[in-house]
Amino acid sequence: MALVLVRGSGDVGSAVAHALFAEHQKVILQDDPAPAYTRRGMGFTDAFFDGKAELEHVIAKRSSLGGHLQSMLACGRAIPALANDWREVVDAVHPDVLIDARMRKRVMPETLRGAASLTIGLGPNFVAGDMTDIVIETSWEAPGQVITQGASLPLRGEPQRLGGRGRERFVYAPEAGVFETQCAIGEYVHSGQAIATLAGTAILAPLSGRLRGLTHTGVEVLQGAKIVEIDPREPNTNVYGIGARPRRIAAGVLAAMK
Repeated sequence: MALVLVRGSGDVGSAVAHALFAEHQKVILQDDPAPAYTRRGMGFTDAFFDGKAELEHVIAKRSSLGGHLQSMLACGRAIPALANDWREVVDAVHPDVLIDARMRKRVMPETLRGAASLTIGLGPNFVAGDMTDIVIETSWEAPGQVITQGASLPLRGEPQRLGGRGRERFVYAPEAGVFETQCAIGEYVHSGQAIATLAGTAILAPLSGRLRGLTHTGVEVLQGAKIVEIDPREPNTNVYGIGARPRRIAAGVLAAMK
């Protein structure tokens, strides 16, 4: 049984943590105190806000370094979620495996190699054999492919189309500021409806459908960050549970660890 530290509580990081937990590994989920991920119905992100989140019958609970963390790991009934800096967590628990699943496509990640016996990077900007020991492909061309030497595919730039809609399903932050909303994941909204404010400016729904992605209220976001996602496939929307691509990426992580 390995002790695995997963960085990132978005839909991909949560799918990885979920798969590892289901395989009876000791899993710790680490993220910022107020993560800006939008697909909160498809991940454990809300554990960092509400203290607890459930994803497909697995629970993540906010924890802290020290005795509480060790008690949670020994109990094995929930995934501990830590908002400490990842380096502090590594120094405190000495994980066997360190996984960066933050999926920060336009930010160059830190070099992780040497911070654990096995380091794994998910998605663009990681280079296997240099920054990490292994890279897992996250693009729709080959999600979950295990790369032991070299880089993953470059960022495509265009999101998956749902119900015939692509980038127009999303709202990106026009400026930096605090995101405020009274709407909820899964809520039906109409095109042009005011669903949030950012730095006092109204954020309107780009089209009608269910809120698949919605940054948690009170979170400070950067200009250009994804803040809203609409699923227009009424009535066949998919806003809760592990998505197909995160599930395949998680399967790749499990394969890489064997």
